[in-house]
Amino acid sequence: MKRFLSVAVASAMVAAALTGCGGNPSDNSAAPAEGTQNSEAPAADGAAEGGAASAEGGTFRVGGIGPVTGAAAVYGQAVKNAAQLAVDEINAAGGINGAQIEFNFQDDEHDAEKAVNAYNTLKDWDMQVLLGTVTSTPCTAVVEKTHEDNMFHLTPSGSAVESIQYDNAFRVCFSDPNQGTASAQYIGENGLAKKVAVIYNSSDVYSSGIYQTFAAEAGNQGLEIVSAEAFTADSNTDFSVQLQKAKDAGAELVFLPIYYTEASIILGQANKMGYEPTFFGCDGLDGILAVEDFDTSLAEGVMLLTPFAADADDELTQNFVKAYQDAFGDVPNQFAADAYDGIYAIKAAIEKAGVTPDMSASDICDALKVSMTEISIDGLTGLGMTWGADGEPNKEPKAVKITDGAYTAM
Repeated sequence: MKRFLSVAVASAMVAAALTGCGGNPSDNSAAPAEGTQNSEAPAADGAAEGGAASAEGGTFRVGGIGPVTGAAAVYGQAVKNAAQLAVDEINAAGGINGAQIEFNFQDDEHDAEKAVNAYNTLKDWDMQVLLGTVTSTPCTAVVEKTHEDNMFHLTPSGSAVESIQYDNAFRVCFSDPNQGTASAQYIGENGLAKKVAVIYNSSDVYSSGIYQTFAAEAGNQGLEIVSAEAFTADSNTDFSVQLQKAKDAGAELVFLPIYYTEASIILGQANKMGYEPTFFGCDGLDGILAVEDFDTSLAEGVMLLTPFAADADDELTQNFVKAYQDAFGDVPNQFAADAYDGIYAIKAAIEKAGVTPDMSASDICDALKVSMTEISIDGLTGLGMTWGADGEPNKEPKAVKITDGAYTAM
């Protein structure tokens, strides 16, 4: 699995080089989890090299944007919580070269226009660095504004290629082309099916982007796409037609490059019609076990590509999961892990560049554009993570399978 996924990462980066609960978006007062130590956090190699300047106090203002209400709220709330957890850890350990971090997270409801409004609110707050947005379509809208303002922009989970199309923007997750290619390779390499159906959202850049690269790679893996049916944001509650076409075509596996809300409906409707294929998705399915009133037994055996599994036995993951549960009473998902790593990447880049809080946002951005390509961190979503000038991360992806109502590392 490591071999083919590593190849997928490399090929996707060469060619193009995963995405996009309720709460008050202005409430950033979460306390550090009891017993949490900065020594348990992601480690950065050489982060302080070249950063001789000391902040000697002051405050870095880091903004965040994502959905904490609406259909994608599970993602945004997880990012908000985990980012705050990382901020609290860093501040408790002395900050960044003596400077504290103030974190302000704004709700965008997974809407591009509202995301731009949230960005303007954070600008008025004198934000210096942005962690966001959480989902791809809003992120693609906001990156136009951060580029105009020369604001450093790190999205934890906006996976569309366009979401980081400028030199001020980076991401923690993998891009959509990577996920589509790697998914086809995983299915083919592991012999999960020969006949595959796809149900995707043609009105969403995340979903359609993954589908396109999946379809391009499917033939190379000996997969026959026997049905490829789209839906839109205006027709996302009844999937009986798409499922019937997949069933009639003899699809053994249904690929779902979509978000968890629609996926939960699809699983329920497939069960009612007696259709039991293998279901395979990407990081957008992370969160399906938390859908209100969803029978999680219907997700048994569902597989998805994701860089984080809460049941992994490494020390960093175990410490993070415990701290997150202690602070928020919930098991963190992949989006939480992306955000946690994102805050520590910002810290490492600031230390590498010797940036201080009294610098303008534009000057900070110019410095971090360079230092992000010079750091390496061991995070929850990958060991030895590095970034290229194109903003893409270099790390190995992972996969999980839902077993006994929980995400299980594969």
